[in-house]
Amino acid sequence: MVAETNATSESEEMYLIHIAMAGEEGVEGPVGLSRLAEMLSVSPVSVNQMVKKLVGRGMVEYLPYKGVELTGPGREIADQVLRRRRLWALFLAEQLGLSPNRADAIACDLEHITPPELADRLADLLGDPISGLQGRPIPNPGRPSPARSLMILSELPAGASCSVTRVEGSAAVRSFLAKEGLVAGATVSVLAVGRDGDVLLGVDSHDVHLAGQLTGNVLVSHP
Repeated sequence: MVAETNATSESEEMYLIHIAMAGEEGVEGPVGLSRLAEMLSVSPVSVNQMVKKLVGRGMVEYLPYKGVELTGPGREIADQVLRRRRLWALFLAEQLGLSPNRADAIACDLEHITPPELADRLADLLGDPISGLQGRPIPNPGRPSPARSLMILSELPAGASCSVTRVEGSAAVRSFLAKEGLVAGATVSVLAVGRDGDVLLGVDSHDVHLAGQLTGNVLVSHP
């Protein structure tokens, strides 16, 4: 059965993106219904009802005793919503100065009402970023996913060394990072990682303290 991708409710979209995000958090294969209920802070009964609805619409596949997986149409919708959410969060944090948590909370509302053409204009304004505030990927139907040899700075543990491949974000963000020596070709060592995602870096011949919300803007190659 083919999903009606032009008539997806906000509630349905929330389930789809949380299934997708579970995969980003390391869940391999089907996402358990109990895990989904925990992520969404809803009852198991509500999860079962919505899963049945999404299966009927062809957006997810249910595997008994294992959980749910996104179908092709379900993945397409999840990617569209996550793209809008992460672009808005970046815009609100970088352009309006909101905290990452506040920016994401507002973006969670805007993700459901943003038309594709506006999302594309946001992407252009932000420099077509491939990762959001927390280093999670920003889906783009016109761009293949980056190879895993290319990592986000926030993914590296303390003690790791790498080379900066690309710096993303607004002009102001890129300018700030450049002043700290974070430019393409720079050699970086991760000296320490804080609980909130902040990192202490060794960049060439000096140390740099970088807020966690900026680490997703620095893409590196790690041997």
